Amino acid sequence: MNVLQRLFQVSKQAGRFPVAIASNLLTTSSSRVLQHRQAIPAQCFSLSSRRYDLAEFFEDKKNLGENEVKHGRAWNKDELRIKSNADLHKLWFVLLKERNMLLTMEHECNEKMELFPSPERLDKVNESMTNLEDVVRERNRAYFELETGETGERPAKLVTNQLGLKFYYRMFEHVIPKYANRKWKETHQFHYRGSAVHKFLRMYREKLYNVKRKQRNRERNEVMHLLKRFPGMDRVALAEKYPSVDVEKLYKLDKIRGNYVPAKV
Repeated sequence: MNVLQRLFQVSKQAGRFPVAIASNLLTTSSSRVLQHRQAIPAQCFSLSSRRYDLAEFFEDKKNLGENEVKHGRAWNKDELRIKSNADLHKLWFVLLKERNMLLTMEHECNEKMELFPSPERLDKVNESMTNLEDVVRERNRAYFELETGETGERPAKLVTNQLGLKFYYRMFEHVIPKYANRKWKETHQFHYRGSAVHKFLRMYREKLYNVKRKQRNRERNEVMHLLKRFPGMDRVALAEKYPSVDVEKLYKLDKIRGNYVPAKV
């Protein structure tokens, strides 16, 4: 008996299959599907509205043309630490969607020379995403330290670039060894030389020093102005707010003395 005859007999037997048995199998399969649907909790379904078009990248219609949009504050780390990993995963995509919408609206407003309403929303979204990344990194670090005794993060070291500026270089694996990887050596040079680089470093350090010096002078002048207007201010509070200013030394200067008569003790 060849293969074609066998297939013909199998097709005949399949044609004689009782209809009642087929109906019973269909009813049992449908009942199993219904039981499976009832067993799924209601939390697995999302009730939020879905719009699969370009309207996702633009502001809500009720906020169009407004000078200010009501919004909340950024998520801090203490609030994110008490959430589960699933909630953090969902919140990340919500923030990512909001950031994409805000960047699109900012670009559209710049193209049309219009005012972007409440631009601080973008800063708060970025702050929330940064805090969320820090919380996830804390959990990963704690898990790896508990399981393996290491942080689990990519190792890094403090190196200098060709301009003499220091930065953290995050290491990663290569197929070619370091001594034979000519392309990596050409793009990663952790040293500097030459009189031009030394001159640049001197001027750069001088610029940083001038920035700090001007900041100290501004804080000092602000404290002097406050002491001149309000001689009875709390010195401890001033010292905490302006740690770079010697408040006790400023009290001995003549510049803070205002046109008032000191109280007699």
